[in-house]
Amino acid sequence: MKRREFLSGAAAAGAATGVSSLAAPAVARAQGASGEAMEWKMVTTWPKNAPGVGVNAQRFADAVTEMSGGRLTIRLFAAGELVPPFECLDAVQADTAQLAHSTPYYWVGKAPALNYFTTIPFGLMAWEMSAWIAFGGGQALWEEVYAPFNVVPFYVGNSGVQSGGWFNKEINTLDDIKGLKMRIAGSGGEVMRRLGAAVVLTPPGDIQPALMSGAVDAAEWVGPWLDIAFGLQKAAKYYYVPAFHEPGPGLEVIVNKERFAALPDDLKAIVRYAARATAETTLADFTYNNIKVFSEMQTAFPDIELRTFPDAVIAAMGEATREVVAEIAAKDEMAAKVHESFTAFNAMAEDYQRHFDLKTLQMRRQVMAG
Repeated sequence: MKRREFLSGAAAAGAATGVSSLAAPAVARAQGASGEAMEWKMVTTWPKNAPGVGVNAQRFADAVTEMSGGRLTIRLFAAGELVPPFECLDAVQADTAQLAHSTPYYWVGKAPALNYFTTIPFGLMAWEMSAWIAFGGGQALWEEVYAPFNVVPFYVGNSGVQSGGWFNKEINTLDDIKGLKMRIAGSGGEVMRRLGAAVVLTPPGDIQPALMSGAVDAAEWVGPWLDIAFGLQKAAKYYYVPAFHEPGPGLEVIVNKERFAALPDDLKAIVRYAARATAETTLADFTYNNIKVFSEMQTAFPDIELRTFPDAVIAAMGEATREVVAEIAAKDEMAAKVHESFTAFNAMAEDYQRHFDLKTLQMRRQVMAG
């Protein structure tokens, strides 16, 4: 997609959800505890004006600015405006930027345990991820993982169940995966590599051009809302849903630890509660817009062919996932500690959901489709 087309489309999506451009709102700049107002730079891994991820990053920035009465203003820089997208953690660690909006699995090369705080294939759904982090010990573990990097993490939402990706050919057997060049992130990428795919990780803004040019044969991004906004339907017609690898991927704001520690208590509370509010709004935003776009997608783009991975392929993905996750847990003591907590809660959630949410959805379908 041409940059001009994306920006105009994404801006329209932002307007539809009541979000302004990336400029911070005009607010009175009250005096802080130190006698002067502060402005922090926030970098992101997302393209400018990206619906979902970009607009909710701005919502967080605006909330902090407004609730603090201008004592702490957050100025947002989209991917590439201040630092390259995959250098956001480095920027916050070095205090080049004071905070970043991203997702933890982009930094697994630095700490394997971070896989668990975005998502694990066949793992926690969005509301389960939120529960584990807030009440299941996940937040304390997350802070422990990030402590050596001089940053503090805050959970700021979830996209919900993602899609399996856009493919230029059908996946009927495991042989169809072998040699496939696929853009896919996180531990799901390692699963696909073990099944024979050549895995590529590109920044979000480069996904559609890579798929269009043939640099990749398949690509996953998020779900109907962002996939269509980024024009992936123009590059491939087979749309596999749902994702095996991202059942409920979390988003984060990471803050320079020393900067956060220096804030007065009321501003610390504002940052925490702005993150919580953004988490709720982000999931609601993704849920509404994914449902809406999906309901319109097949009429608007009749060439799209919906597919689901065959059972034999899912079984192979599951087997590879168990191997990959076991190896992540064995990488270091911290990864093992997080793995134990995550997988214990995941097992409890599976037993619970089998009797509750899954049954509820089955009953709803029985009634509504009948």
